[in-house]
Amino acid sequence: MSSIANLSVQQLRRAVTLKEKIQSLEKKLSQLLGSTSSLEADVQAPKKKKFTMSAAAKAKISAAATARWARVKGAAPVVKAVKAVKKGKRTMSAAAKAKISAKLKKAWALRKAAKK
Repeated sequence: MSSIANLSVQQLRRAVTLKEKIQSLEKKLSQLLGSTSSLEADVQAPKKKKFTMSAAAKAKISAAATARWARVKGAAPVVKAVKAVKKGKRTMSAAAKAKISAKLKKAWALRKAAKK
């Protein structure tokens, strides 16, 4: 089989036409059989969730890269102030605390009874 670079324009057009016919026949076949072909299954694959980076992590990476380039160039590194991102304090509702407390008291009572 010859490479695509060696084909004439007419041969390329014929190849494209044949490819389109094959795709349409595969589509008709999948409709008749009620299943998806491998090509359609690849297209409908679920997308992966994108990774997101926090602002603090981006700032740290940026500062490290700036320092690295400063060392490469032989200049004194420019230190940028990285503001610490403070996470909010997690609190538990009174109902949740009571629920956990009741479960623990029951577990302790069972342990105590098992020891006797």
